[in-house]
Amino acid sequence: MLRQSLVLLGFLVLGGCAQVPDEKIDERDPLQSFNRPMYDFNMDVLDAYVLRPVAVGYVAVTPTPVRRSVVNFTDNISAPTDVINATLQGKPANAGISVARFLVNSTVGIFGLFDVATSLGLTIVDEDFGQTLGVWGIGDGAYLMLPGMGPSTARNLTGDVVDNFVLPEIALTTPQTILVFALKAVEARASLIPQESLLNESLDPYIFMKDIYFQRQLYELHDGNPPIEEEPKDFDEDFLESL
Repeated sequence: MLRQSLVLLGFLVLGGCAQVPDEKIDERDPLQSFNRPMYDFNMDVLDAYVLRPVAVGYVAVTPTPVRRSVVNFTDNISAPTDVINATLQGKPANAGISVARFLVNSTVGIFGLFDVATSLGLTIVDEDFGQTLGVWGIGDGAYLMLPGMGPSTARNLTGDVVDNFVLPEIALTTPQTILVFALKAVEARASLIPQESLLNESLDPYIFMKDIYFQRQLYELHDGNPPIEEEPKDFDEDFLESL
């Protein structure tokens, strides 16, 4: 997930929301009576008064090269997590790429501030524990709209806890873990600013966000090659990539 998870965790609360009185029951979303009000709170309060202003200010005062270095640094810090999850998913090639990226970027790339590995053909491989659980056959579970974090599922919430708090604690102190999490959060929200119109102009932003989220999870679970019959359609590719 932007890293999303994070990201991508979550800081995808944007735009406006409309209620649909006769909406059909969505089996993926049995907690909609809780999720919709939480979506409104995230959007109308947290995003409007906290997340978006911080993200706008961050973009205004931070030069693009510095923002790129922040992304590179947080991606590099997360590389060991990618290695562990790729290994658990039975993907030794991906694990090897993540190990090589970490070694190259931590040294030649000056602690990950510069993504030298990509220029060497070592493209980032984003693996998270939510995907690991999916590969192991565990279903999504109920769709969740989390306060301050946006869309998730029962499976991915479990994965986010492991990825963002359990595994980093092996190498980072709690303050360092929180700092990395905050950096990812601000950058993730900032990256969505150009895509806000897609959500704001949708008939029902809540459903649009939910569908985009599930499409993105399917895309990631299948490493960018989802089953043809379930392949994402009619969604902006840049928006999908930013989640």
